[in-house]
Amino acid sequence: MTTPKKTPGTTKPPQMDLQTTGSQFGALLRSEREARGWTLEQLAKRLKVTKGYVSRLEGGKARPAVRMIEALAKVLHLDTTLLSILAGHVPADVEAILRSHPLEASSVLRESFGDSGYGDTVSDALSPRISENQPTYTASASRFELVEGDCFSWFGERNPNTVHAIVTDPPYGLKEYTAEEKAKLRRGKGGVWRIPPTLDGCARRPLPRFTVLSEEEKRELKAFFSRWAAGAMRVLVPGGHVFIATNPLLSHLVYIPMIEAGFEKRGEIIRLVQTLRGGDRPKNAHQDFEDVTVMPRSCWEPWGLFRKPCEGRVQDNLRRWKTGGLRRIGAEKPFCDVIRSSPTRSPERDIAPHPSLKPQAFMRQIVRAALPLGEGIVLDPFMGSGSTIAAAIAVGYQSIGIESDIEFFAMAKEAIPRLAAFVPNGDASEQNAGNGKAATSDQQSFFA
Repeated sequence: MTTPKKTPGTTKPPQMDLQTTGSQFGALLRSEREARGWTLEQLAKRLKVTKGYVSRLEGGKARPAVRMIEALAKVLHLDTTLLSILAGHVPADVEAILRSHPLEASSVLRESFGDSGYGDTVSDALSPRISENQPTYTASASRFELVEGDCFSWFGERNPNTVHAIVTDPPYGLKEYTAEEKAKLRRGKGGVWRIPPTLDGCARRPLPRFTVLSEEEKRELKAFFSRWAAGAMRVLVPGGHVFIATNPLLSHLVYIPMIEAGFEKRGEIIRLVQTLRGGDRPKNAHQDFEDVTVMPRSCWEPWGLFRKPCEGRVQDNLRRWKTGGLRRIGAEKPFCDVIRSSPTRSPERDIAPHPSLKPQAFMRQIVRAALPLGEGIVLDPFMGSGSTIAAAIAVGYQSIGIESDIEFFAMAKEAIPRLAAFVPNGDASEQNAGNGKAATSDQQSFFA
């Protein structure tokens, strides 16, 4: 068994929100800004964020991340510790004490911060709020960790209940990613990979032939996902979601093992995308049966959505584990299970020429939805060229990527920073490119 090689990152310290800290922090921020005669736009420019984000901070509607607090302290010449406390970032040892003594928590908070607004129960004092993650566009080592190795080994070594979501596109045909078949793919010789003919000088990307799998290979596929689901169940926190890409022909061989392992099936995310799969006439009899299609042309890609059972009610799970639901698009719009998407275009494929690369415009939406409060760790155990990790960086999440193929791992290390900085559809606005709402207009159209 190969020992995984790690590219270390850091883990975000535990945080606690207090109901009145947002207004206290915002009032101080507004007072300091006005004392300097700055407009919202001028302060935003110094912080390199949007004016709207500063406005939300001052109005108590957004909670700043630690790095934003540090930037504010530097710009306004204020004490970082003071700003951190007002923003609700309580030191881990203090939070542990409060959670260990819930009956005394309210009194301690009143004595420390005053009487304004602290409830009589610890659930009031420890009520979580959604973090406003600002896009970084920079693959900082503190935001992600890459592991070169086998995900099963990693599952066995990782402490239980330490991952908050899994978003992955696995080798769900298995056979196409064996050493023999990958070698054929890289030589352009086919094998299980169908190498489409060149059209008008344009070389099209390979597609795996899942219809060639034997019954024995299908049984092996199901056994593979039974083992994988058990490992995923171990490392996920209660209420953690799994987004797993499949295809209409083999999804049952992935879904059944997930359910048997104890996961709750929460639906499917339908990626509406037209591919070249299907729609063909009978092989070697095209002219004899011109009006016949053997299989329908594929115009969608299913992503299975599963959840590890919560501990108690969803609200209890959210308070303890920060999981149990999905992050909304906005106050009036929930996350939708149908997402319009284009195939991955050449600008992204030039960055990461992986045969199964998914576009950032799509990946950022599902990665953002995976953490309901915007906090926690997103895992991709079949990282490939790193599109999930890049999406997590773009929306401001921590992430871990695991890849066993040496060439794909090297590709990911180089591609992740560039994919994270990639602006889908040429739209350079910060909101559109960076915070995971890049294509929410595609989802919003479903809410008439």
